[in-house]
Amino acid sequence: MPEILAPAGNADMLRAAVYAGADAVYLGLHRLNARRTAGNFDAASLKEAAAFCRARNVKTYLTLNTTLTPEEMSEAARAVEAAANAGVDALIVQDLAVAALARDIAPDLPVHGSTQMTIHTVQGALQAAEMGFSRVILARELSLSEIAEICAASPIEVEVFIHGALCMSVSGQCYMSAFLGGRSGNRGACAGPCRLPFSAGEPGACHLSLKDHSHIRHLPELAKAGVHSVKIEGRLRSPEYVAAAVNACIAARSGQPYDEELLQNVFSRSGFTDGYITGRRDGTMFGVRTGEDVEKAKQAAPKLRELFRRERESVPIHFVLNAEQGCVCLSVSDEEGHQIDVKRDTLTQEAANDPSGAYERALRKTGGTPFCAESVVIHANGLYVPASEINAMRREALEQLLEKRMERGSVRVFEPSYSDEPVRTLSEKRWMVRVETPEQLAACLKAEIRPDRLIVPIEHWDACEPQVRKTVWLELPRVEFGALEAEVSRLVEQTKGQGFGGYVVHNLAHLHLLGGAPAMGGFGLNVTNALCASEYSLQGLEVLTVGVETPCAEMRPITGQSPTACIVYGHIPLMITRACPLRNVRTCDGCSRQGELLDRKNMRFPVRCTGPAGVRTIYNPIALYAADRVREIPADWMLLHFTIEPPQRVETVLRMAFSGRPYDEKMTRGLLFKPREDSGKEPHGTEN
Repeated sequence: MPEILAPAGNADMLRAAVYAGADAVYLGLHRLNARRTAGNFDAASLKEAAAFCRARNVKTYLTLNTTLTPEEMSEAARAVEAAANAGVDALIVQDLAVAALARDIAPDLPVHGSTQMTIHTVQGALQAAEMGFSRVILARELSLSEIAEICAASPIEVEVFIHGALCMSVSGQCYMSAFLGGRSGNRGACAGPCRLPFSAGEPGACHLSLKDHSHIRHLPELAKAGVHSVKIEGRLRSPEYVAAAVNACIAARSGQPYDEELLQNVFSRSGFTDGYITGRRDGTMFGVRTGEDVEKAKQAAPKLRELFRRERESVPIHFVLNAEQGCVCLSVSDEEGHQIDVKRDTLTQEAANDPSGAYERALRKTGGTPFCAESVVIHANGLYVPASEINAMRREALEQLLEKRMERGSVRVFEPSYSDEPVRTLSEKRWMVRVETPEQLAACLKAEIRPDRLIVPIEHWDACEPQVRKTVWLELPRVEFGALEAEVSRLVEQTKGQGFGGYVVHNLAHLHLLGGAPAMGGFGLNVTNALCASEYSLQGLEVLTVGVETPCAEMRPITGQSPTACIVYGHIPLMITRACPLRNVRTCDGCSRQGELLDRKNMRFPVRCTGPAGVRTIYNPIALYAADRVREIPADWMLLHFTIEPPQRVETVLRMAFSGRPYDEKMTRGLLFKPREDSGKEPHGTEN
């Protein structure tokens, strides 16, 4: 049956999760994790937490699941070392740099691919396995049949989220908080802008705010599908929330009913949704936290505290008591081979009646400890021993056994061998242009100045005439839900040998799918440091687009090995979503596949439903432009990224950018010339 994995944002939540019966917990250090505003742990308290859990047969997973800046590599190396020394059971990572550090420093420490890696297909799971991951944590947008398909093909463990908050965007592909507020969700500093008013209809509505999902009732189906671990979201929630969710999962796993109303009362946004797992992705998925929801949580809290007031007796042990004249020996052992012997030289006397039953009852009183007496063997030899003596021996034996179980075996930890790559001399600036539609492509080809490289979505490959194909690179979709992975695979095979320059990849799945074909990395890979770039270079990517949240001040070290590209123009895609915000006000029937969202500042954010996957992209209405400052940008390639522009605008921007002229409309420099706000201070947190 699946492991029940609970959040531990602080020590109180960890204790609640363990006492309630979780099989594993996940927790973070104070930085470099996707919930930086949780209480979190330092190296010393992490060691204590891992020992506490180890003694109780509960696994601990440390989240190091943010992108790293070049300056954070030594901190990340120390975090990996701290995890190994603490004896955690695995790391959860987003950045390939952290995975590489783990292989280098603690090669025996398993690494799990975070949901921030956007793994949502069979090919993604296969690629993660080839790269040494032992588990993948799938995107939350998948249906049950899609999960089952991945589980059936994956050679490594599969973990899914079963309960908790839903991000509107596919995890790892959201840049809204960074671009609108300077605080990156990919760096654990999300300010939760999706919970603010973004209306597809009536002003003030929150049409980017999804209800919490709850798939607990589907747990038996997930088990049948082959899921290894079910994860409860919520490191920013309360101990009561954790205990309630764990308790519900335990009941569902054993086929028993659970109190869904109580679970909803502890935290919901006007109820739950199971729209993703059932494939019913409509307006009922959306909701906000109301005053009534808050009041229900207050009323539910006292009842929920009973779920973790005392330890759950979950560790089987075996007692053997031998009483002889002048000596009593109590042995206790667990199923991992630990054994403790407690002896007493004590006066004994003949018992009037057989005392074995009384001794057994005394030894089975393990309440207040994690132990349950699986067997009790009594060799009383007709001797009487005072009950106080038996109780004292039991307490001493169990205390020693608990301490013994806290110990961990030896672990190999090495000094990190990673060092910064020598910074290359940048090549002469070259230009690449990405277009969204055949009409934009035609406008680009019509322009007087041609870029060195054109990027075209692979579904439009046949719009490229043979004479231009050598400069055209075909872009694979950032996400491939449903049957799209098979369609993209077909398109790749169809286009190989057609004279194209290569392919643009945005996801680990693409590496496996291409099988060594020429490729460059798109911005969806979130490359933010040299070690991550090196890992992708080893996979054959010849050019890497730096992450869109990367300031120029951090770009130069990334160029240690591979040529890099930087987006210097474009309406940045702030979110890519499977749920449609427009479904709050319309159905898909007759939809033009486009719309807009109005925020509280009266900015209108374009929404486009693109590609055969039926995903929605929400764009920044203000274009990023830095083509007039390319000399300040330490990258080899300057990338113009066209998406929502009409064809005539493509021609105008091309001429403007290639001549280095200032932009002719309202624009933003994005994060290119700003210091990182999420490095020097802690952000305000959200409950997402």
